[in-house]
Parts: sequence; C-alpha cells; structure tokens
Amino acid sequence: MTGSDAINNTADAHRRLKTGLLAQDQAATYVSTADVDETTARCLVGALFEDDVVIPDSGQRVLVHEPSGEAFDSIRQLAVFHLRWTAARDACEEGT
Repeated sequence: MTGSDAINNTADAHRRLKTGLLAQDQAATYVSTADVDETTARCLVGALFEDDVVIPDSGQRVLVHEPSGEAFDSIRQLAVFHLRWTAARDACEEGT
C-alpha cells in the first residue's frame, strides 16, 4: 500500500482504536444503583458526612451533596451519584 491508501487505512484503524478505548472508559466509570448495596452505601455516605461532603437538610429531609449542590432522599442514590461524580471529575482531570 502506498500513498493516500496507506494513510486512509491508518486513520481508520486509529479512529476504531480511539472509539474502542472511549467505550471501555465509559463502561469502567459507569456505576448503577444495583452495583451499590445498602451497607456499602451507608459506609460511603458515613465517610462523606465525616468529610463534610454531605450535609443533611433537616427542613426538607434530604442529604445535600455539597460539591454539586444536588439533594437526595435516598442513601443509595446519593452513594451512586457520588461515585459517578467522582469518576467523571477524575476523568476530566486526566484529560486535561
């Protein structure tokens, strides 16, 4: 292969590789509610309380994730959100 054919084949291979790596990254950082059981969620949220990352809002009976400002009435949803939020933040920091 010579000339533009070789370049086109290389560009296509690079594009496929990049697409595959992106899909792997997204799958690795995706966390669903089913992935986090109640015990794990309670431990994580307890640690977040200690670090002042989560603040209770007793007036509305919710837990507020301080860095994002999001409010949750479920410990599991809060835990999953925080894990996703952390993964997304880490991915952004690695990309810059």
